[in-house]
Amino acid sequence: MPSIAVFCGARAGANALYTEDAQALGKALAARGWPLVYGGGRVGLMGVVAQGCLDAGGEVTGVIPGFLSSREVLHSGLQVNHQVEDLFERKGLMIELADGFIALPGGIGTLDELLEVMAWRQLGCIDKPIALLNTAGYFDPWCAVLEHAVKEGFLDRSEVSRLLVHDRVDRLLEALEESLPLVAAP
Repeated sequence: MPSIAVFCGARAGANALYTEDAQALGKALAARGWPLVYGGGRVGLMGVVAQGCLDAGGEVTGVIPGFLSSREVLHSGLQVNHQVEDLFERKGLMIELADGFIALPGGIGTLDELLEVMAWRQLGCIDKPIALLNTAGYFDPWCAVLEHAVKEGFLDRSEVSRLLVHDRVDRLLEALEESLPLVAAP
C-alpha cells in the first residue's frame, strides 16, 4: 500500500472545518489501508489527522526532531516513531518514506515542507504526486502566488498543473490514487 505524508499545522487554526477535514482525512487513509507519515506531534491538525487514522485502525509513522518532542508533544500512540536531529532530516525521511504528499492548512512549517517536495519534484529528484486539501479555500491565495510566478516567468505552468487541489477529502484521495505510482505489495 502507498504511504502518504501529510504536512499540516501544529495548531488547529481559526476555522473548525480544518479540524473536521483533518480527522476525515486520517479516517479515509485508514479505510484505504494507506499508511500515514506525518510530523509526529499530537497537537494541532497534526494530532487530529494522526488520531483520526489511529482510531480507524490505520498505520501511523511519526517523524519528529528531538528538540520538538516536547513542544509538539510527541504522540505516544504511534506504531512507528522516528526521532531525528533537525527539520532537514525530518523532511528528508518523510520524503523517503512517502509515495505521495498531502498538505492541509498550516503555517510556515507546512508551506516549507510543501515547497520542499515541489522543488525536489521540479528538479527531478522525486516523481511523487503532491496534493492540497483546500479546506474553506485556505490555499487559494497561495495558488494565486504560484499563478503569479508562472505569469512572471519564474515557474513553468506544468509544475502548477501537476498539483492536485480539491476541497473535499474523497475527491482529493481519488485524484491522488490515480496519480500514485504502482506500489508493489509486500
